[in-house]
Amino acid sequence: MNVLIIGDFPSKTKQEIYKAFPQEWQVHITDLQSASLYLSTAEAIIPEHVPVNSSLLKQAPQLKIIQTGAGYDNVDVAECTHRGVKVCNAAGVNANAVVEHTLALILSWFKNIPYLDQFMKEQQPASQLTYSGAEIAGKTLGIIGLGNIGERLARIGLALNMNVLAFNHHPRHISGVRMVDLSTLYKNSDIISLHIAATSVTHHLIDYQAFQQMKSSALLVNTSRGSIVDEAALISALQTHEIAGACLDVFEQEPLPINSPLRHLSNVILTPHTAGLPDGVKFHRRRYEFFKENLTRFAKGEESENLVN
Repeated sequence: MNVLIIGDFPSKTKQEIYKAFPQEWQVHITDLQSASLYLSTAEAIIPEHVPVNSSLLKQAPQLKIIQTGAGYDNVDVAECTHRGVKVCNAAGVNANAVVEHTLALILSWFKNIPYLDQFMKEQQPASQLTYSGAEIAGKTLGIIGLGNIGERLARIGLALNMNVLAFNHHPRHISGVRMVDLSTLYKNSDIISLHIAATSVTHHLIDYQAFQQMKSSALLVNTSRGSIVDEAALISALQTHEIAGACLDVFEQEPLPINSPLRHLSNVILTPHTAGLPDGVKFHRRRYEFFKENLTRFAKGEESENLVN
């Protein structure tokens, strides 16, 4: 199997990725600018947040399968289908990692972890310590999207004695979770966590009108895709304290521009799109184990898992 992995990776991560695949496979890891050197012989492509469009596909005549992570909004699935190229994602593989990261952000916010850590390291006098926080038990967690990640977060919320509201395009029954419309979720949630795919329907789902319906004490958490939130509306809501704060792992433009106002707001906690990559910079061991197993199935002529098209 000739596998091309396209993305920007540090050298240590490349070493871990190479070890994840059988030695007899030809595995190349390159950035998008140099991908053309390997596209002509690639049978499988793993694109890490790079666009897979007709321009790239026409350079890969031997291509048979594209394997993505949980999201595949960077892949032109229709064009792949037209060219007879299978597209598979890894839905569910990183669910635990993302749920844990989401919970860590929520707890960091309510327990003031970033502020208290900085306070201690700066050796400020105890008399200067000032903060407000809360227990999350008894608070209302609103989850938008009840897929693999949203459902697991809902169950954790219930285990932590939270009230859980949820919105899903296809209503689901989960004991203890109350299914509501978006307006009801916005108005009643103390924490709103996003776990839906980026599509034309969900683009800027969280906009100026959505923020106007939220509590002034609400926390928005986004570990899904940046395009779901209208970033200009979010920044405005944070600056005017229309909502209390935000915990963000994803952004409309990635990497987040250096001059983004989000970097300078005290009511924001930021991480660099690492929720699904717990094992190191741009690396998740379980994810690459799934990639290897799924591509092995394909190479043997077996049905691949999580076929998108």
